[in-house]
Amino acid sequence: MDKQSIIQYKSTFDEIVHFINNENNSEQVEIWFARELQSILGYARWENFLVAIQRAVDSCKTQATDPVDHFREVTKMIPVGKGGAREVSDFMLTRYACYLIAQNGDPKKEEIAFAQSYFAIQTRKAELIEERLNLLSRLETREKLRAVEKQLSQNIYERGVDDRGFGRIRSKGDSALFGGYTTEDMKNRLGVKLSRPLADFLPTLTIAAKNLATEMTNYNVEEKNLFGELPITEEHVQNNTTVREMLGKRGIKPEELPVAEDIKKLERRVVSDEKLIEKTTKKLPKNS
Repeated sequence: MDKQSIIQYKSTFDEIVHFINNENNSEQVEIWFARELQSILGYARWENFLVAIQRAVDSCKTQATDPVDHFREVTKMIPVGKGGAREVSDFMLTRYACYLIAQNGDPKKEEIAFAQSYFAIQTRKAELIEERLNLLSRLETREKLRAVEKQLSQNIYERGVDDRGFGRIRSKGDSALFGGYTTEDMKNRLGVKLSRPLADFLPTLTIAAKNLATEMTNYNVEEKNLFGELPITEEHVQNNTTVREMLGKRGIKPEELPVAEDIKKLERRVVSDEKLIEKTTKKLPKNS
């Protein structure tokens, strides 16, 4: 997501925030109304959004948190034709409630992905939202690589290649992608322990490159019905070479990109941040 989109989304979400006083009137609680949030999150029908709200309520319960503190059903009047009005149901939502709703949405939708970071951050500055979006993008890309490598491992096992053979295939693919540097060479260049996966320290772009090459290998192994270590190795090396050439046309050499923060640290940070969301969210006043 580019910076302009982040700024536009932030403005849209900021416009629908409301503030109410707590029981002692000593501080204000920021809230959102579900009817206003619905369209911004890309839900055309209220009935479908109610499903997302209920999932969020259920998720709240699994966290041993009382949903009443964060979800409050209310009614409001909306205008209808000829100057009339009718009563409709709505929900008053805290920041934590909005976060849970976003978490239960489709992260492939840009507005949902943005909302997951927007509501996760207490001080919602554009640069902090962008930083979290980039962090989540790297985690998601790394998880996709895990999945596609697992699929490749299963595919080639069915075609006569054992775990050691899979390791050799993957290493030769790395050598093709990194301009002759082996997996071990790259770990040495980036200061990565030999016991740790190289991909845990690669930037998002390089992880995505490995992912694309592996996806291509998976496809052609099945499409061409390749069997045995040698032909599968040749296929994987060619796909990594192709991806490297594509990056090279844009002036990018994967082996020269800097090391990125340990993915395990990022995963722990996300878990820690998510635990803080409920704790730092002001609860709905009991008399509202």
